Amino acid sequence: MSNAVRIHSFPLSGHAHRVVLFANLAGINHEVVNVDLAGGAHKQDSFLALNPVGQVPVIEDGDAVISDSNAILVYLARKYAPTYIPSDPIGEAQVQKFLTLAAGELAFGPAAARLITVFNAPFDPDFCKATAAKVLTKLDAHLDGRDFLVGDTVTIADVAIYSYTAHAPEGGVSLDPYPNVRRLLSNIEALDGFVAMPSTPAGLLAEPA
Repeated sequence: MSNAVRIHSFPLSGHAHRVVLFANLAGINHEVVNVDLAGGAHKQDSFLALNPVGQVPVIEDGDAVISDSNAILVYLARKYAPTYIPSDPIGEAQVQKFLTLAAGELAFGPAAARLITVFNAPFDPDFCKATAAKVLTKLDAHLDGRDFLVGDTVTIADVAIYSYTAHAPEGGVSLDPYPNVRRLLSNIEALDGFVAMPSTPAGLLAEPA
């Protein structure tokens, strides 16, 4: 596996899961290196040399070191799996819109709500759930009559929104009102190479990941 992309990950991080998920869906040769966040491994010099922010995921691909989950998705798609990112300007712009949504409203909504219940994060649950309702309503409306977010096939946009959306119920955010969102999740889960992120009991860790 010397030529494999090394993915520094944490099993319960949705940001890390989206990278592992994409590598599996796209058939990218990779190895997963789980980082002991509870033990503080992400604050050690060896890890900070890879990502000074001290967060997973980070990938090593030869001499290239890339952090930030969405940046990693773009890099991997461009280099190894170009069918997952449109080549036309409009399609690429649409994908970028959902990457921004994943880093914004999705992170402050469903993802943050999960951090409260699973990792005891000090966020406002009412704000997180209200933000989750807004973003899921928006996604559900966009997906009306669509199998995937952009075009007719799966892209990194779908991968970017999958993990924290699928695990929204862990944060007390029901997906029942959003049938189109649930259909998208099912479509992704039916793809060859799909790997799930483990479900997490409430209050597992004191520090969010």
